[in-house]
Amino acid sequence: MKTLLKHCRVVNVFTAQIDACDVLLSDEKIIGVDQYEPADADVTYDLEGKYVCPGFIDGHIHIESTTLTPAEFARATVPHGTTSIIADPHEIANVCGINGIEYMLAASEGIPLTVYLALPSCVPSTPFCESGAALPAAALKPLYAHPRVVGLGEVMNYVGVIHQDPDLLQKIEDARAAQKTVNGHAPLLSGQALDAYIANGIRDDHECTSAKEAMERIRKGQRVMIRQGPNSQNLRSLLPLFEQPWASRCLLVTDDKHPADLLTNGHIDDMIRTAVREGKDPVTAICMATLWAAQAFDLREVGAVAPGYVADLLVLDDLQSLLVRQVFRRGRVVAKDGQVLPFADPVVPAQLMQTVRDSFCLGALRAEDLILSDGNIYKGKKACRVISVIKGELLTDQAIETLDFDQNDGIDPARDILKLAVIERHGKTGNRGIGYIRGMGLKKGAMAASVSHDSHNLILIGTNEADMAVAGNRIRSLGGGFVVVADGKVIGEMPLPIAGLMSDAPAAQVARQNEQVRRAVYQLGVPLDCKPFLTMAFVSLPVIPHLKLTTHGYVHVDRQCLVPLVVDSPTTEG
Repeated sequence: MKTLLKHCRVVNVFTAQIDACDVLLSDEKIIGVDQYEPADADVTYDLEGKYVCPGFIDGHIHIESTTLTPAEFARATVPHGTTSIIADPHEIANVCGINGIEYMLAASEGIPLTVYLALPSCVPSTPFCESGAALPAAALKPLYAHPRVVGLGEVMNYVGVIHQDPDLLQKIEDARAAQKTVNGHAPLLSGQALDAYIANGIRDDHECTSAKEAMERIRKGQRVMIRQGPNSQNLRSLLPLFEQPWASRCLLVTDDKHPADLLTNGHIDDMIRTAVREGKDPVTAICMATLWAAQAFDLREVGAVAPGYVADLLVLDDLQSLLVRQVFRRGRVVAKDGQVLPFADPVVPAQLMQTVRDSFCLGALRAEDLILSDGNIYKGKKACRVISVIKGELLTDQAIETLDFDQNDGIDPARDILKLAVIERHGKTGNRGIGYIRGMGLKKGAMAASVSHDSHNLILIGTNEADMAVAGNRIRSLGGGFVVVADGKVIGEMPLPIAGLMSDAPAAQVARQNEQVRRAVYQLGVPLDCKPFLTMAFVSLPVIPHLKLTTHGYVHVDRQCLVPLVVDSPTTEG
């Protein structure tokens, strides 16, 4: 069937101009961008001068981090103009291995969104992580034959790359041999160390937090993914990249997103609006979200309004508000005036449910399981490492604080020093890492989650061990999720039964549950401008500087080694 879009103003991503013309579609492809008559088509839409641009592409996102299934993610994002995403399923792969990757491929069939996958490169992320699965190079290699697998996902173990870890290098070689891209993840890496990392075939990075850092990457041949997520809001600091010669080496990504944020503010369209409000050219931003993103993944027929390209198109009122009137995916209208057209939901396999296993060894988690006890080490006042949260960043600092273990086992809410615990939840070891964190603001109670990147073990933060134990046990009974406890009672919860990462509920319901648990922690003292569960989820990821906590204890990310809680010499610790 042929479809004609009459009287368009086409955003030409090749020339950065606006072309007055018609667009002729035949089934899934664009076959003409010129002047046509209604007789040339079976169906004609008179757009009356509205803008037409390619569908938006998110170049790096973890669907699991939205807590939505692929189908619900599509319902939330397609009305905002997203027609393709590059998803890295390393969250569910860390829990369920190959079964998790196969679920993401199957669950993204038949939905109005093209979901390409970048295979997870680091499962587990580092030797300090205890995940539910381990995926060596040999396990990933067969998956490159799938037509929607476009590369190897973010290579977070940059230390392993630089020091030539054999299995990691084999993963990179397998991707390159299959003519697929290799994504990067190397925050703050610079100079010769960055050279060594890039030389192994790493083509991009999404961890840049300053223009200077990003420009070094571009000068050295990488592409830069400009990220704007709930906790990693890097767009404004990277605004200089919206000018040439930098812009054409950049694409737009979200990495992680809240369901409420998706429904209320949008997705890639919101990033473009923000850039435009900051004075940047909307056509340049659209190029970043379309053609230049497609080129980064060698998607040769995606990302432009031109003959031979896939008919993923948006109809916009203007280039400032970016209000999406219609969304065409593969030549068919899939959303109109903010509403996605109906489609069926894929079935969730039973093996992806109830993945929060009995790792507490003795059954229910007890308060005493979270109290430090090792002779005279945890007695009296000691200088200790404390994870210090940096507002708006995934980076965390190391602080040295004096803790009094004779008083509440070192917990001191008055100084915003809370207990932090990470407990293996995949039914293997039951290992527990215990430390302390500041910057969360909790004055009472505890919070817990089965979402803790990337191994997704049980993570708890609290002002007392009793409430932490109640929260942890409730997470297990839910099969995963977020829980808030005060005075021994659950005051907020959000079930995530699929791999302990995703909800099986509609996006709007998930957004309400997410808001409810956030309100619960705000009532306990967490500042309103803090994103508590996202912050908590990343304090156990030992690939983002500087200090993190895993089931094995504290990891000094910069040195990639375990470090003790108590320090010998506070003045020399770095």
